[in-house]
Formats: sequence, C-alpha cells, structure tokens
Amino acid sequence: MGTSFLLLVTVVMGTFIRVHEAQLAYDYYKFSCPSVEAIVKTEIVKIFLTDVSAPAAFIRLLFHDCQVQGCDASILLTSHDLACNSEMESSRNFGIRKLEMINHIKTILEINCPGHVSCADIIALAAKESVFITGGPEIKIPLGRKDSVTCSSQQADANLPAAGIGVPKLLQIFASHGMTHKESIAILGAHTLGVGHCINIVSRLYDANPSDQMNWGFKGLLRLKCPTRVPLTNLTIVPNDLTPFAFDNQYFKNILMGKGLFGIDSSLSRDPQTMPVVRQFAADQNYFFQVFSSAFVKLSSTKVLTQREGEVRRQCYHRN
Repeated sequence: MGTSFLLLVTVVMGTFIRVHEAQLAYDYYKFSCPSVEAIVKTEIVKIFLTDVSAPAAFIRLLFHDCQVQGCDASILLTSHDLACNSEMESSRNFGIRKLEMINHIKTILEINCPGHVSCADIIALAAKESVFITGGPEIKIPLGRKDSVTCSSQQADANLPAAGIGVPKLLQIFASHGMTHKESIAILGAHTLGVGHCINIVSRLYDANPSDQMNWGFKGLLRLKCPTRVPLTNLTIVPNDLTPFAFDNQYFKNILMGKGLFGIDSSLSRDPQTMPVVRQFAADQNYFFQVFSSAFVKLSSTKVLTQREGEVRRQCYHRN
C-alpha cells in the first residue's frame, strides 16, 4: 500500500511539473507534427551551406528572445500592431540577424503541419541545431512553447545586458534562468561562434584600463581591424576566437591567454569565482559540452507560455 501511494504521488507530481513548465515535453509533436525536428534540421543545413555565420546568429537570437519576457518569439513581432512595440527597435538588439529565416522555416512547417508548431519552438530548435552542425553537442530539448501576443522595446532595453556588463551581474542573470554557477559560465561558451562588432570593443582598445589585461599582441591585431576610436561603420567586425565557425572550447583557451574579445570574456578569466571553471572547460571540451547542454535546456525553457497565455502564430511577424 505504501509503495502504491508513493507511485501515485510520483505520477501526480510529474504531471504537476509538466503543467507548471507550460506542458513542455520531449515528444510534444509526436502526433501533431512528428517531422518537425527533421524539417528544421534540413533547413538549418541549407542555410549553413550558404552562410557559415548563420549558426552564431540563431544562438544569439535565442538568448535575446528568452531574455525579454521569456522564450516566446516576442522578438519576431513587428510594431505594425498598436499593442506591440518591436523589441528590434532596442539598441540592445543591434546585430541580431536571421529573423526572416525563422519565418521561412515557419512557412514550410505551416505547409506540413498547419497551426501546430510555434515560432518560439522554431527559434529554440534552430539554435540547438546550430550548436550541433558546427561541431557542438547534440542537445535534446523539450517542446511546446507558445508564442507571445505582446512585445516591448522598453523591456528589451531593460533586460538585455549591456556590452560592458560585469561578472556578478551576468551570473545573476543566468541564475535567474535556474542555471548553476558552472552552467552560467558554460552558456557564455557560445561566444566561441561568430564575430563581434568594433563598436562594442573600441573602448577596450583605446581607453586606458589597467585592470583589463588584454594580450598586447592581440590588442594590436584588433586595432588593425578597428583602427579608429569611433568606428567608420557599425558593420566592421572581428572574429570571436581563432575558430569562429566551430563550436568548441577555444573560447575558454583564448580568454586564459588574454585574448577574449569582450570585456566580460577578460573578466571571466580573472575573477576568482569563475577562473577555476574556465580552466576546467579549457582543459576538457567534453565536460564543457556536457555542462553547456544542461545550461542550454534551461535557457531555452525560460518563462515559456501556456496555451492560455500565448498562441501558435500562423506568421511569426504578426499575432493571429
């Protein structure tokens, strides 16, 4: 009788947890759209073959979406609706790309599974496929996110971290997503992909800051790529690390050598809270992949909406 009672409690609690997490499930589309992950994977491969920088853009898009209101595709909504002030109008979303590709994938899914797959799930799937296609871990994520009917550039201004954010604040942000200390550091390893804009790093190159221990040779190289204190164009870019199109642990190796692109990268390698973990990840790529995978699931499950709170948009840019 005691065993039966415990089993009943376990089942009930499991049901409660699923409901509490907005009914996310690993087999959410088993009957309504069983081919969803295969379709997204195929499209991401096609995009990658024409633009090797696309995976970094999809991963960054996920973070910028989840950081404002939660993982609800609110970042895709335009300002045409009076009830919505597009998050893309925020300066904190400078450089965010590939929104149109999410809508492209949505169009294909509407042909195959009309009205079932949310834009929020497509963003999450595109990001996790981007990690894998560039050499990173294969991550299984639960699905069932619903799309927001609201958006706010003011919330984007308030919630997206500034380029000069420090370690304590960044750890606090990721802790709010339920991440452990190591997971918070691992998720920053996504910086191993892609590029940065000169406008976000020139203060490190031309303003004296004794505490910013950037490698002098690396600083000289960056100054060649970003030759003026005020960039001539916002489009001038530099690679994040030595392997900007491969998902690996090179990011952590670089920052230990003083070759981190952003101020937060440099701080991670020196802060006593984070330096030991940085060393672990630099020494063991498989361990980094393991912790990153766990962090990714938590990030992509942040404040997801239930059916009552959101909807499955027919077009990603507009409410139904």
